[in-house]
Amino acid sequence: MAISWPLVVSLLLSISSLATSASNSDSVHEAFVQCLLDNSHPSHPISEAIFTPQSRSYATVLQSYVRNLRFNETYTPKPFLILTALYQSHIQAAIICAKKGNIQMKIRSGGHDYDGLSYVATVPFFVLDMFNLRSIDIDMETETVWVQSGAILGELSYRISELSKTHGFPAGVCPTVGVGGHFTGGGYGNMMRKYGLTVDNIVDAYFIDVNGRIHDRKSMGEDLFWAIRGGGAASFGVVLAYKIKLVRVPEIVTVFRVEKTLEDNATDIVDQWQHVASKLPKELFVRLVIDVVNSSTRTGGSTVRVSFISLFLGDSKTLVSIMNENLPLLGLSQSDCIETSWIRSVLFWTNITIDSPTDVLLNRTPSLSYLKRKSDYVKQPIPKTALEGIWEKMIELQPAQMIFNPYGGRMAEIASTATPFPHRAGNLWKIQYLANWNQGGAETAQRYIELTRKLHRYMTPFVSKNPREAFLNYRDIDLGVNHNDRGSYLEGRVYGIKYFKGNFNRLVHIKTKFDPTNFFRNEQSIPTLPH
Repeated sequence: MAISWPLVVSLLLSISSLATSASNSDSVHEAFVQCLLDNSHPSHPISEAIFTPQSRSYATVLQSYVRNLRFNETYTPKPFLILTALYQSHIQAAIICAKKGNIQMKIRSGGHDYDGLSYVATVPFFVLDMFNLRSIDIDMETETVWVQSGAILGELSYRISELSKTHGFPAGVCPTVGVGGHFTGGGYGNMMRKYGLTVDNIVDAYFIDVNGRIHDRKSMGEDLFWAIRGGGAASFGVVLAYKIKLVRVPEIVTVFRVEKTLEDNATDIVDQWQHVASKLPKELFVRLVIDVVNSSTRTGGSTVRVSFISLFLGDSKTLVSIMNENLPLLGLSQSDCIETSWIRSVLFWTNITIDSPTDVLLNRTPSLSYLKRKSDYVKQPIPKTALEGIWEKMIELQPAQMIFNPYGGRMAEIASTATPFPHRAGNLWKIQYLANWNQGGAETAQRYIELTRKLHRYMTPFVSKNPREAFLNYRDIDLGVNHNDRGSYLEGRVYGIKYFKGNFNRLVHIKTKFDPTNFFRNEQSIPTLPH
Protein backbone atom coordinates (compact mmCIF):
# COMPACT_ATOMS: atom_id res chain seq x y z
CA MET A 1 0.00 0.00 0.00
CA ALA A 2 1.39 3.40 -0.98
CA ILE A 3 2.25 5.76 1.88
CA SER A 4 0.37 9.06 1.92
CA TRP A 5 3.08 11.53 2.96
CA PRO A 6 0.64 14.38 3.52
CA LEU A 7 -1.20 12.09 5.96
CA VAL A 8 2.06 11.15 7.70
CA VAL A 9 3.04 14.81 8.00
CA SER A 10 -0.43 15.63 9.33
CA LEU A 11 -0.19 12.86 11.93
CA LEU A 12 3.31 13.93 12.99
CA LEU A 13 2.14 17.51 13.36
CA SER A 14 -0.86 16.35 15.42
CA ILE A 15 1.38 14.27 17.69
CA SER A 16 3.79 17.18 18.03
CA SER A 17 0.89 19.50 18.84
CA LEU A 18 -0.48 17.09 21.46
CA ALA A 19 2.96 16.71 23.01
CA THR A 20 3.39 20.49 23.11
CA SER A 21 -0.09 20.87 24.61
CA ALA A 22 0.66 18.23 27.26
CA SER A 23 3.98 19.90 28.00
CA ASN A 24 2.27 23.29 28.34
CA SER A 25 -0.36 21.77 30.62
CA ASP A 26 2.33 20.21 32.79
CA SER A 27 4.11 23.53 33.18
CA VAL A 28 0.81 25.31 34.01
CA HIS A 29 0.01 22.65 36.62
CA GLU A 30 3.50 22.86 38.12
CA ALA A 31 3.22 26.65 38.30
CA PHE A 32 -0.18 26.27 40.01
CA VAL A 33 1.22 23.93 42.67
CA GLN A 34 4.15 26.27 43.26
CA CYS A 35 1.74 29.18 43.60
CA LEU A 36 -0.27 27.23 46.21
CA LEU A 37 2.92 26.56 48.17
CA ASP A 38 4.01 30.19 47.89
CA ASN A 39 0.62 31.44 49.13
CA SER A 40 0.36 28.99 51.99
CA HIS A 41 0.48 30.41 55.51
CA PRO A 42 3.62 29.08 57.30
CA SER A 43 1.59 27.88 60.29
CA HIS A 44 -0.91 26.10 57.99
CA PRO A 45 1.20 24.36 55.30
CA ILE A 46 -0.81 23.42 52.24
CA SER A 47 1.35 20.58 50.91
CA GLU A 48 -0.48 17.90 52.92
CA ALA A 49 -3.78 18.98 51.32
CA ILE A 50 -2.53 18.61 47.72
CA PHE A 51 -3.25 15.40 45.81
CA THR A 52 -2.17 14.85 42.21
CA PRO A 53 -2.52 11.69 40.05
CA GLN A 54 1.00 10.82 41.22
CA SER A 55 -0.12 10.81 44.87
CA ARG A 56 -0.75 7.39 46.40
CA SER A 57 -4.11 8.50 47.86
CA TYR A 58 -5.34 10.45 44.83
CA ALA A 59 -7.87 7.86 43.62
CA THR A 60 -9.21 7.27 47.12
CA VAL A 61 -9.66 10.99 47.77
CA LEU A 62 -11.33 11.53 44.39
CA GLN A 63 -13.70 8.58 44.69
CA SER A 64 -14.58 9.07 48.38
CA TYR A 65 -17.26 11.64 47.57
CA VAL A 66 -18.37 10.45 44.14
CA ARG A 67 -21.98 9.48 44.89
CA ASN A 68 -23.06 8.83 41.30
CA LEU A 69 -21.07 5.94 39.84
CA ARG A 70 -21.73 7.26 36.33
CA PHE A 71 -18.89 9.67 37.09
CA ASN A 72 -16.48 7.09 38.41
CA GLU A 73 -15.72 5.37 35.11
CA THR A 74 -12.25 5.03 33.60
CA TYR A 75 -13.28 7.44 30.84
CA THR A 76 -14.59 10.10 33.26
CA PRO A 77 -12.42 13.26 33.04
CA LYS A 78 -10.30 13.54 36.19
CA PRO A 79 -8.95 16.65 37.96
CA PHE A 80 -5.23 17.31 37.60
CA LEU A 81 -5.22 18.15 41.33
CA ILE A 82 -7.46 17.86 44.39
CA LEU A 83 -7.04 20.35 47.23
CA THR A 84 -8.60 18.99 50.43
CA ALA A 85 -8.58 22.34 52.24
CA LEU A 86 -7.77 22.12 55.95
CA TYR A 87 -7.89 25.84 56.69
CA GLN A 88 -9.52 28.97 55.37
CA SER A 89 -6.13 30.10 54.04
CA HIS A 90 -6.03 27.04 51.74
CA ILE A 91 -9.25 28.17 50.07
CA GLN A 92 -7.89 31.69 49.68
CA ALA A 93 -4.68 30.36 48.10
CA ALA A 94 -6.71 28.18 45.70
CA ILE A 95 -8.73 31.16 44.49
CA ILE A 96 -5.71 33.45 44.10
CA CYS A 97 -3.68 30.86 42.20
CA ALA A 98 -6.51 29.60 40.01
CA LYS A 99 -7.31 33.18 39.02
CA LYS A 100 -3.67 33.84 38.23
CA GLY A 101 -3.45 30.78 35.98
CA ASN A 102 -7.02 31.05 34.63
CA ILE A 103 -7.65 27.50 35.81
CA GLN A 104 -11.11 25.99 36.22
CA MET A 105 -11.97 25.31 39.88
CA LYS A 106 -14.70 22.91 40.98
CA ILE A 107 -16.02 23.14 44.55
CA ARG A 108 -17.20 19.93 46.20
CA SER A 109 -18.71 19.54 49.67
CA GLY A 110 -20.51 16.21 49.86
CA GLY A 111 -20.61 14.76 46.38
CA HIS A 112 -24.39 14.33 46.16
CA ASP A 113 -24.26 16.10 42.86
CA TYR A 114 -26.61 14.32 40.48
CA ASP A 115 -24.83 15.34 37.28
CA GLY A 116 -21.30 15.58 38.71
CA LEU A 117 -20.76 19.30 38.08
CA SER A 118 -18.68 19.68 41.26
CA TYR A 119 -16.00 17.20 40.24
CA VAL A 120 -16.15 16.62 36.45
CA ALA A 121 -15.31 18.98 33.57
CA THR A 122 -14.41 18.84 29.90
CA VAL A 123 -11.50 21.28 30.36
CA PRO A 124 -8.44 20.87 32.60
CA PHE A 125 -9.60 21.52 36.19
CA PHE A 126 -8.92 20.95 39.85
CA VAL A 127 -11.26 20.21 42.75
CA LEU A 128 -11.44 22.26 45.93
CA ASP A 129 -12.77 19.60 48.29
CA MET A 130 -14.36 20.88 51.51
CA PHE A 131 -14.86 17.60 53.38
CA ASN A 132 -12.21 18.36 56.04
CA LEU A 133 -13.96 21.60 56.97
CA ARG A 134 -16.89 20.20 58.91
CA SER A 135 -17.04 21.73 62.38
CA ILE A 136 -20.47 22.19 63.98
CA ASP A 137 -20.74 24.82 66.73
CA ILE A 138 -24.13 24.84 68.48
CA ASP A 139 -25.31 27.65 70.76
CA MET A 140 -28.47 26.47 72.50
CA GLU A 141 -28.97 29.82 74.21
CA THR A 142 -29.54 31.56 70.88
CA GLU A 143 -30.78 28.36 69.18
CA THR A 144 -28.27 28.84 66.38
CA VAL A 145 -25.53 26.73 64.79
CA TRP A 146 -22.42 27.57 62.79
CA VAL A 147 -21.91 24.61 60.47
CA GLN A 148 -19.07 24.34 57.97
CA SER A 149 -19.77 23.38 54.37
CA GLY A 150 -17.98 20.02 54.52
CA ALA A 151 -20.26 18.62 57.25
CA ILE A 152 -22.98 16.17 56.23
CA LEU A 153 -26.62 16.42 57.22
CA GLY A 154 -26.39 13.31 59.39
CA GLU A 155 -23.62 14.90 61.47
CA LEU A 156 -25.67 18.08 61.89
CA SER A 157 -28.81 16.20 62.97
CA TYR A 158 -26.85 14.00 65.38
CA ARG A 159 -25.02 16.92 67.02
CA ILE A 160 -28.30 18.79 67.53
CA SER A 161 -29.87 15.69 69.11
CA GLU A 162 -26.94 15.36 71.53
CA LEU A 163 -27.95 18.68 73.11
CA SER A 164 -31.72 18.77 72.74
CA LYS A 165 -34.73 16.51 72.28
CA THR A 166 -36.90 19.42 71.20
CA HIS A 167 -34.80 21.01 68.45
CA GLY A 168 -34.14 20.06 64.85
CA PHE A 169 -33.40 21.58 61.48
CA PRO A 170 -35.50 21.39 58.27
CA ALA A 171 -32.87 19.87 56.01
CA GLY A 172 -32.96 16.87 53.67
CA VAL A 173 -33.75 13.30 54.62
CA CYS A 174 -30.53 11.77 53.26
CA PRO A 175 -27.85 12.01 56.00
CA THR A 176 -24.83 11.69 53.68
CA VAL A 177 -25.66 14.86 51.73
CA GLY A 178 -23.07 17.62 52.20
CA VAL A 179 -24.17 20.84 53.87
CA GLY A 180 -22.46 23.10 51.31
CA GLY A 181 -24.35 22.10 48.19
CA HIS A 182 -27.59 21.28 49.98
CA PHE A 183 -27.87 24.65 51.69
CA THR A 184 -26.80 26.78 48.74
CA GLY A 185 -29.33 25.25 46.36
CA GLY A 186 -32.39 25.59 48.58
CA GLY A 187 -32.36 22.19 50.28
CA TYR A 188 -35.67 20.82 51.51
CA GLY A 189 -36.84 18.09 53.84
CA ASN A 190 -39.92 16.67 55.51
CA MET A 191 -40.40 19.73 57.77
CA MET A 192 -40.59 22.23 54.90
CA ARG A 193 -44.37 22.62 55.18
CA LYS A 194 -43.86 23.77 58.79
CA TYR A 195 -40.55 25.65 58.61
CA GLY A 196 -39.66 26.14 54.94
CA LEU A 197 -36.34 25.30 53.32
CA THR A 198 -32.80 25.37 54.65
CA VAL A 199 -32.33 28.78 53.00
CA ASP A 200 -35.32 30.16 54.91
CA ASN A 201 -33.51 29.40 58.16
CA ILE A 202 -30.00 30.73 57.37
CA VAL A 203 -29.11 33.91 59.27
CA ASP A 204 -25.42 34.46 58.44
CA ALA A 205 -22.49 32.99 56.51
CA TYR A 206 -18.71 33.07 56.19
CA PHE A 207 -17.98 33.56 52.51
CA ILE A 208 -14.74 33.89 50.51
CA ASP A 209 -15.01 36.07 47.42
CA VAL A 210 -13.19 36.15 44.09
CA ASN A 211 -10.36 38.22 45.60
CA GLY A 212 -9.83 35.75 48.45
CA ARG A 213 -11.40 38.05 51.04
CA ILE A 214 -13.58 36.56 53.76
CA HIS A 215 -16.94 38.10 54.60
CA ASP A 216 -19.84 37.67 56.96
CA ARG A 217 -23.38 38.81 56.18
CA LYS A 218 -22.69 42.40 57.17
CA SER A 219 -19.54 42.84 55.06
CA MET A 220 -20.81 40.97 52.00
CA GLY A 221 -24.07 42.93 51.92
CA GLU A 222 -27.66 41.79 51.53
CA ASP A 223 -27.52 41.23 47.76
CA LEU A 224 -24.75 38.65 47.95
CA PHE A 225 -26.23 37.11 51.10
CA TRP A 226 -29.52 36.74 49.18
CA ALA A 227 -27.77 35.10 46.22
CA ILE A 228 -25.91 32.42 48.19
CA ARG A 229 -29.13 31.23 49.85
CA GLY A 230 -30.64 29.28 46.97
CA GLY A 231 -28.81 30.65 43.94
CA GLY A 232 -25.96 28.15 44.04
CA ALA A 233 -23.08 29.74 45.94
CA ALA A 234 -20.47 28.15 43.65
CA SER A 235 -21.36 30.84 41.07
CA PHE A 236 -20.29 33.59 43.47
CA GLY A 237 -17.53 32.28 45.73
CA VAL A 238 -16.86 29.69 48.41
CA VAL A 239 -19.05 29.40 51.50
CA LEU A 240 -16.92 28.31 54.43
CA ALA A 241 -19.80 28.06 56.91
CA TYR A 242 -23.45 28.90 57.42
CA LYS A 243 -25.16 30.13 60.57
CA ILE A 244 -28.57 28.52 60.87
CA LYS A 245 -31.55 28.98 63.15
CA LEU A 246 -32.74 25.81 64.86
CA VAL A 247 -36.46 24.98 64.88
CA ARG A 248 -38.60 23.49 67.65
CA VAL A 249 -39.84 19.91 67.40
CA PRO A 250 -42.01 17.99 69.89
CA GLU A 251 -40.39 15.27 72.00
CA ILE A 252 -42.67 12.76 70.30
CA VAL A 253 -43.22 12.74 66.53
CA THR A 254 -45.04 10.14 64.45
CA VAL A 255 -44.02 8.41 61.24
CA PHE A 256 -45.69 5.89 58.98
CA ARG A 257 -45.10 4.07 55.71
CA VAL A 258 -48.13 2.51 54.02
CA GLU A 259 -47.86 0.82 50.62
CA LYS A 260 -50.70 0.43 48.13
CA THR A 261 -50.74 -1.14 44.66
CA LEU A 262 -53.21 -0.67 41.82
CA GLU A 263 -55.05 -3.71 43.14
CA ASP A 264 -55.40 -1.90 46.50
CA ASN A 265 -57.15 1.12 44.99
CA ALA A 266 -53.90 3.14 44.68
CA THR A 267 -55.25 5.34 41.88
CA ASP A 268 -58.19 6.62 43.92
CA ILE A 269 -55.97 7.18 46.98
CA VAL A 270 -53.42 9.17 44.95
CA ASP A 271 -56.26 11.17 43.42
CA GLN A 272 -57.51 12.02 46.90
CA TRP A 273 -53.97 12.80 48.12
CA GLN A 274 -53.33 15.32 45.34
CA HIS A 275 -56.40 17.34 46.34
CA VAL A 276 -55.52 17.54 50.06
CA ALA A 277 -51.73 17.10 50.54
CA SER A 278 -50.93 20.82 50.21
CA LYS A 279 -53.84 21.79 52.50
CA LEU A 280 -53.06 19.50 55.43
CA PRO A 281 -51.82 21.01 58.72
CA LYS A 282 -48.28 22.38 58.40
CA GLU A 283 -47.02 19.78 60.86
CA LEU A 284 -47.88 16.96 58.45
CA PHE A 285 -45.82 15.92 55.43
CA VAL A 286 -46.94 12.92 53.33
CA ARG A 287 -44.59 11.97 50.51
CA LEU A 288 -45.46 9.52 47.72
CA VAL A 289 -42.85 7.18 46.24
CA ILE A 290 -44.18 5.60 43.05
CA ASP A 291 -42.46 2.58 41.49
CA VAL A 292 -43.20 -0.63 39.61
CA VAL A 293 -43.21 -4.04 41.28
CA ASN A 294 -44.18 -7.60 40.38
CA SER A 295 -47.87 -8.43 40.52
CA SER A 296 -49.38 -11.87 40.99
CA THR A 297 -52.75 -10.82 39.62
CA ARG A 298 -52.25 -8.27 36.81
CA THR A 299 -51.74 -9.30 33.20
CA GLY A 300 -48.11 -8.75 32.27
CA GLY A 301 -46.89 -9.40 35.78
CA SER A 302 -46.21 -5.77 36.82
CA THR A 303 -48.14 -3.25 38.87
CA VAL A 304 -47.59 0.23 40.25
CA ARG A 305 -46.89 0.57 43.97
CA VAL A 306 -47.39 3.83 45.82
CA SER A 307 -45.64 4.21 49.18
CA PHE A 308 -47.14 6.87 51.45
CA ILE A 309 -44.36 8.02 53.81
CA SER A 310 -45.06 10.58 56.49
CA LEU A 311 -43.64 12.71 59.27
CA PHE A 312 -46.09 14.32 61.69
CA LEU A 313 -44.87 16.72 64.37
CA GLY A 314 -47.27 15.31 66.94
CA ASP A 315 -48.75 12.12 68.40
CA SER A 316 -50.24 9.17 66.51
CA LYS A 317 -53.81 9.61 67.75
CA THR A 318 -53.97 13.14 66.35
CA LEU A 319 -52.33 12.00 63.12
CA VAL A 320 -54.83 9.18 62.53
CA SER A 321 -57.69 11.60 63.13
CA ILE A 322 -56.29 14.13 60.61
CA MET A 323 -55.61 11.46 58.00
CA ASN A 324 -59.01 9.79 58.30
CA GLU A 325 -60.71 13.15 57.94
CA ASN A 326 -58.66 14.32 54.95
CA LEU A 327 -57.43 11.13 53.28
CA PRO A 328 -59.91 8.46 54.38
CA LEU A 329 -59.24 6.20 51.39
CA LEU A 330 -55.78 5.41 52.76
CA GLY A 331 -57.42 3.85 55.82
CA LEU A 332 -54.60 4.77 58.19
CA SER A 333 -54.80 3.04 61.56
CA GLN A 334 -52.93 3.40 64.84
CA SER A 335 -51.02 0.20 64.11
CA ASP A 336 -49.50 1.80 60.96
CA CYS A 337 -47.93 4.58 63.05
CA ILE A 338 -44.69 4.71 65.01
CA GLU A 339 -44.27 7.30 67.74
CA THR A 340 -40.61 8.20 68.16
CA SER A 341 -38.14 11.05 68.68
CA TRP A 342 -37.27 13.50 65.90
CA ILE A 343 -33.73 12.11 65.58
CA ARG A 344 -35.07 8.56 65.20
CA SER A 345 -37.51 9.75 62.57
CA VAL A 346 -34.39 10.71 60.59
CA LEU A 347 -33.33 7.04 60.74
CA PHE A 348 -36.80 5.92 59.64
CA TRP A 349 -36.77 8.22 56.62
CA THR A 350 -33.37 6.90 55.60
CA ASN A 351 -34.59 3.28 55.75
CA ILE A 352 -32.34 2.61 58.74
CA THR A 353 -33.85 0.43 61.47
CA ILE A 354 -35.49 2.92 63.79
CA ASP A 355 -33.94 1.52 66.98
CA SER A 356 -30.39 1.57 65.58
CA PRO A 357 -27.78 3.62 67.48
CA THR A 358 -28.25 7.18 66.29
CA ASP A 359 -24.52 7.64 65.74
CA VAL A 360 -25.01 5.68 62.50
CA LEU A 361 -25.83 9.16 61.15
CA LEU A 362 -22.13 10.02 61.43
CA ASN A 363 -21.34 7.48 58.70
CA ARG A 364 -20.26 9.45 55.64
CA THR A 365 -20.31 6.52 53.20
CA PRO A 366 -23.67 5.87 51.48
CA SER A 367 -24.68 2.94 49.32
CA LEU A 368 -23.66 3.81 45.77
CA SER A 369 -25.31 3.29 42.40
CA TYR A 370 -25.40 4.68 38.89
CA LEU A 371 -28.24 7.19 38.67
CA LYS A 372 -30.12 9.92 36.83
CA ARG A 373 -32.51 12.49 38.31
CA LYS A 374 -34.90 15.09 36.88
CA SER A 375 -37.56 17.36 38.38
CA ASP A 376 -40.90 19.07 37.78
CA TYR A 377 -43.50 21.16 39.61
CA VAL A 378 -47.25 20.45 39.57
CA LYS A 379 -49.76 23.29 39.88
CA GLN A 380 -53.07 21.55 39.10
CA PRO A 381 -54.36 18.12 40.17
CA ILE A 382 -53.82 15.50 37.49
CA PRO A 383 -57.09 14.00 36.13
CA LYS A 384 -57.70 10.49 37.43
CA THR A 385 -57.85 9.05 33.92
CA ALA A 386 -54.43 10.65 33.27
CA LEU A 387 -53.04 8.99 36.41
CA GLU A 388 -54.02 5.63 34.91
CA GLY A 389 -52.10 6.54 31.75
CA ILE A 390 -49.06 7.52 33.85
CA TRP A 391 -49.12 4.14 35.59
CA GLU A 392 -49.12 2.33 32.23
CA LYS A 393 -46.22 4.47 31.04
CA MET A 394 -44.26 3.70 34.22
CA ILE A 395 -44.80 -0.04 33.73
CA GLU A 396 -43.48 0.39 30.18
CA LEU A 397 -40.47 2.43 31.32
CA GLN A 398 -39.54 0.57 34.50
CA PRO A 399 -37.38 0.96 36.56
CA ALA A 400 -37.95 4.74 36.25
CA GLN A 401 -39.67 6.02 39.41
CA MET A 402 -41.27 9.20 40.69
CA ILE A 403 -41.40 10.88 44.10
CA PHE A 404 -44.13 13.42 44.88
CA ASN A 405 -43.21 15.94 47.61
CA PRO A 406 -46.17 18.05 48.79
CA TYR A 407 -46.02 21.82 49.12
CA GLY A 408 -48.37 24.28 50.82
CA GLY A 409 -48.06 25.37 54.44
CA ARG A 410 -45.02 27.56 55.08
CA MET A 411 -43.84 27.05 51.48
CA ALA A 412 -46.87 28.98 50.24
CA GLU A 413 -46.38 31.85 52.71
CA ILE A 414 -42.82 32.88 51.83
CA ALA A 415 -42.53 35.27 48.88
CA SER A 416 -41.02 33.83 45.70
CA THR A 417 -38.46 36.67 45.77
CA ALA A 418 -37.42 36.22 49.43
CA THR A 419 -34.57 33.96 48.28
CA PRO A 420 -33.45 32.90 44.78
CA PHE A 421 -35.57 29.73 45.22
CA PRO A 422 -38.82 30.79 43.48
CA HIS A 423 -41.07 27.70 43.68
CA ARG A 424 -43.46 28.76 46.42
CA ALA A 425 -47.22 29.53 46.36
CA GLY A 426 -49.14 27.90 43.53
CA ASN A 427 -47.23 24.62 43.60
CA LEU A 428 -49.08 21.54 44.82
CA TRP A 429 -46.06 19.28 44.77
CA LYS A 430 -42.64 18.70 43.26
CA ILE A 431 -41.77 15.60 41.26
CA GLN A 432 -38.42 13.90 41.39
CA TYR A 433 -37.83 11.43 38.56
CA LEU A 434 -35.25 8.80 39.30
CA ALA A 435 -33.57 5.77 37.83
CA ASN A 436 -30.88 3.70 39.56
CA TRP A 437 -28.85 0.88 38.05
CA ASN A 438 -25.88 -1.24 39.02
CA GLN A 439 -23.99 -1.89 35.77
CA GLY A 440 -21.28 0.40 34.41
CA GLY A 441 -20.63 1.56 30.88
CA ALA A 442 -21.80 4.41 28.67
CA GLU A 443 -24.30 2.30 26.71
CA THR A 444 -26.08 1.08 29.86
CA ALA A 445 -26.13 4.60 31.28
CA GLN A 446 -27.65 5.99 28.12
CA ARG A 447 -30.43 3.41 28.20
CA TYR A 448 -31.48 4.24 31.75
CA ILE A 449 -31.09 7.99 31.24
CA GLU A 450 -33.37 7.76 28.22
CA LEU A 451 -36.02 5.89 30.25
CA THR A 452 -36.02 8.79 32.72
CA ARG A 453 -36.22 11.35 29.92
CA LYS A 454 -39.16 9.53 28.33
CA LEU A 455 -41.11 9.57 31.60
CA HIS A 456 -40.27 13.27 32.00
CA ARG A 457 -41.49 13.95 28.45
CA TYR A 458 -44.69 12.00 29.04
CA MET A 459 -45.48 14.19 32.06
CA THR A 460 -45.30 17.43 30.02
CA PRO A 461 -49.09 18.09 29.94
CA PHE A 462 -49.41 17.80 33.72
CA VAL A 463 -46.62 20.06 35.00
CA SER A 464 -45.62 23.74 35.06
CA LYS A 465 -45.27 25.60 31.78
CA ASN A 466 -43.58 28.77 30.49
CA PRO A 467 -41.18 28.01 31.99
CA ARG A 468 -41.23 24.33 32.80
CA GLU A 469 -39.73 24.76 36.25
CA ALA A 470 -36.92 22.69 37.76
CA PHE A 471 -35.15 22.38 41.12
CA LEU A 472 -31.53 23.56 41.26
CA ASN A 473 -30.44 20.87 43.71
CA TYR A 474 -31.61 18.20 41.26
CA ARG A 475 -28.97 19.37 38.79
CA ASP A 476 -30.00 18.22 35.34
CA ILE A 477 -27.63 18.80 32.44
CA ASP A 478 -30.47 18.08 29.99
CA LEU A 479 -31.83 21.56 30.74
CA GLY A 480 -28.89 23.30 29.11
CA VAL A 481 -25.13 23.71 29.27
CA ASN A 482 -23.07 26.88 29.54
CA HIS A 483 -19.77 26.97 27.66
CA ASN A 484 -18.89 30.22 29.48
CA ASP A 485 -17.82 32.05 26.35
CA ARG A 486 -19.37 34.92 24.40
CA GLY A 487 -22.82 33.33 24.47
CA SER A 488 -22.69 32.70 28.20
CA TYR A 489 -25.65 34.88 29.16
CA LEU A 490 -28.01 33.41 26.57
CA GLU A 491 -26.92 29.86 27.36
CA GLY A 492 -27.30 30.51 31.07
CA ARG A 493 -30.76 31.94 30.62
CA VAL A 494 -32.02 28.67 29.12
CA TYR A 495 -31.61 26.69 32.35
CA GLY A 496 -31.55 29.73 34.67
CA ILE A 497 -35.17 30.67 34.03
CA LYS A 498 -36.25 27.09 34.79
CA TYR A 499 -34.36 27.00 38.07
CA PHE A 500 -34.98 30.58 39.22
CA LYS A 501 -37.83 32.05 37.16
CA GLY A 502 -38.01 35.83 37.75
CA ASN A 503 -35.09 35.74 40.19
CA PHE A 504 -32.63 34.83 37.45
CA ASN A 505 -31.96 38.39 36.30
CA ARG A 506 -31.26 39.58 39.84
CA LEU A 507 -28.77 36.73 40.24
CA VAL A 508 -27.07 37.76 36.97
CA HIS A 509 -26.70 41.37 38.14
CA ILE A 510 -25.23 40.25 41.48
CA LYS A 511 -22.88 37.86 39.69
CA THR A 512 -21.72 40.61 37.32
CA LYS A 513 -21.05 42.96 40.22
CA PHE A 514 -19.16 40.55 42.49
CA ASP A 515 -17.46 38.24 39.94
CA PRO A 516 -17.23 40.30 36.72
CA THR A 517 -14.64 38.04 35.07
CA ASN A 518 -16.81 34.93 35.65
CA PHE A 519 -14.09 33.11 37.58
CA PHE A 520 -16.58 31.01 39.55
CA ARG A 521 -18.17 29.07 36.74
CA ASN A 522 -19.44 25.64 35.81
CA GLU A 523 -21.67 24.07 33.21
CA GLN A 524 -24.79 25.50 34.87
CA SER A 525 -23.51 28.52 36.76
CA ILE A 526 -25.02 32.00 36.84
CA PRO A 527 -23.57 33.97 33.88
CA THR A 528 -22.45 37.57 33.85
CA LEU A 529 -24.17 40.22 31.76
CA PRO A 530 -22.86 40.41 28.17
CA HIS A 531 -20.13 43.01 27.68
